Amino acid sequence: MTPTAPTDFEARRDKALAAMRQALGTPAGDGSVSLFIDHHLDELPPEWWRQRLGVARPEPAAVLALLQCRSSWGENDLQVFDFTLPDDVTNYLVSVRFDVGGQVESLSMES
Repeated sequence: MTPTAPTDFEARRDKALAAMRQALGTPAGDGSVSLFIDHHLDELPPEWWRQRLGVARPEPAAVLALLQCRSSWGENDLQVFDFTLPDDVTNYLVSVRFDVGGQVESLSMES
């Protein structure tokens, strides 16, 4: 069986996740992915984390791995991908915006 090429959606989603991994724990992630993760580590009960990751207080990278793409939207090449935690546990999102060239333009935490 021949592997299929990723769709544009999958490629952009993966690029957005890579940008979040790169920004995590850096000044570039302070107002976005790092803030989102720190906030939820403080706000969600230890049991929620235990059920999903097996520990009461996971490492930020483990939390990042839980994020799911809730939606993507935009016009033409300008797109936004919104990521959040599973199970509708929060109204907060990490939004990853792409420019017309398909490059990550910005990361932000939204509600």
